[in-house]
Amino acid sequence: MAGKQGRRDRAAHSVEDPEGEELAHEEEPEPETDLVEQVERVEVLPEAEDEDEEPASKALVPSSSKGLVRFDALQSYINQARRYPLLTREEEHELAVRYQETGDIEAARKLVTSNLRLVVKIAHEYRKAYRNLLDLVQEGNIGLMHAVKKFDPYRGVKLSSYAAWWIRAYILKFVLNNWRMVKIGTTQAQRKIFFNLRKEMDQLKAMGVDNPGPKLLAQRLDVPEEELRSMQNRLAAADMSLDAPLRAEESSSTSRMDFVTDRGLGPEQRVEASEFSVLLREKLGEFGDGLEGREQEIFELRTMSSEPLTLQEIGDRYGITRERARQIERRMMDRLRDFLRREMGDAVDVALGVDE
Repeated sequence: MAGKQGRRDRAAHSVEDPEGEELAHEEEPEPETDLVEQVERVEVLPEAEDEDEEPASKALVPSSSKGLVRFDALQSYINQARRYPLLTREEEHELAVRYQETGDIEAARKLVTSNLRLVVKIAHEYRKAYRNLLDLVQEGNIGLMHAVKKFDPYRGVKLSSYAAWWIRAYILKFVLNNWRMVKIGTTQAQRKIFFNLRKEMDQLKAMGVDNPGPKLLAQRLDVPEEELRSMQNRLAAADMSLDAPLRAEESSSTSRMDFVTDRGLGPEQRVEASEFSVLLREKLGEFGDGLEGREQEIFELRTMSSEPLTLQEIGDRYGITRERARQIERRMMDRLRDFLRREMGDAVDVALGVDE
C-alpha cells in the first residue's frame, strides 16, 4: 500500500510523455506566435478506492495542446495589409491612368490595397474619439476607394496625399454620426463646434483664460453664440430614453412619452385634407376646361404642371416679354380665385396661396 501510495503521489505531480521523460505541470509550452498562447491542462481524476484498480498515473489525461487562443483582429488585419507592396510613383501613375481611361477594376484594386496601411495610420489618430479602431479603418477604406475613383493622375499629386483628405472626411463623419444614439452635429456650424470646441478651450486656458465664455468661444470659432450654447448643452447632457419611467419605482408605468405632444394632424384632419385635395383638383380641372388660348396654356404649364415653366420661358415660347406673361397669369389667377370662391368658399385662398 505504501508503494502504491507513493506512485500515486508522483503521478499527481508529473506526467510521463511517450518517450518516458517527465513534464512538470507548472511548466507551460512557449507560445508559437505573438497572437497564440498554448496552455496545457491536465485533468486529475479521483483516486480509485479499490486496490486492484489501475495506477492513477494512467488516469491523468492531458488535454489538447491548444486549449486557449487569443486572437487580435486588428493585428491580423495589419499583417494582411502588409502583404500588399507599396507602389512607386511610376507604378501608381500607370495604374491610375489605366483606371481612369479604361475603368480597369484590377488597377483600382492595386491602388487601394497599396494604401491600406495609410488608412490604419490615419485611423489611429482618432483612436480616442471612438473605441473600435477597426470601425474607423473600415470607414477610412470607404474614403480611400472614393479617393481612387476621383483621383486625377495628371495633376502631379500623389494618391496618398489626395486620399488622406477623403479618408479623414469619412472617419470624422462616422465618429460624428455614432458619437451618441441621438445624432448631433446636423449643421456645418454644429460640426465645427463638435470637432474644435475642446481644442479651442485648451488654447484659451493656455493663454491664461481660465473660464472662457460662450461669446468668446463663438467669436473664435466664427459660429453663432446661440448655436454654441445649444451644442454645449447637448454635449454636457446624456441621452435619455422617452420610454424610461419618470420615477424609480418599478410599479410606475408613466414615461416621458406620455407627455410628448403630437403636433401632427389627427385622423379627422387627415381625412378632411385628403377630401379637400380631391375636390380642389376637380374644380381646377373644370376651370381649365373653360379657358382658351394663352390663358389655358399658361394655366397648364404654370399651375397644373409638376415642373412649371418660368415666366421667362413662357414669354420666349409665345414671343412676349416676361412682364406681359406675368400680367396674363395674374389676370387668370384672379378669375380662378373668384371661381373657386363661388364653388368652395374662402378656404381656397390658403390652398392656392392667393393674396388678398
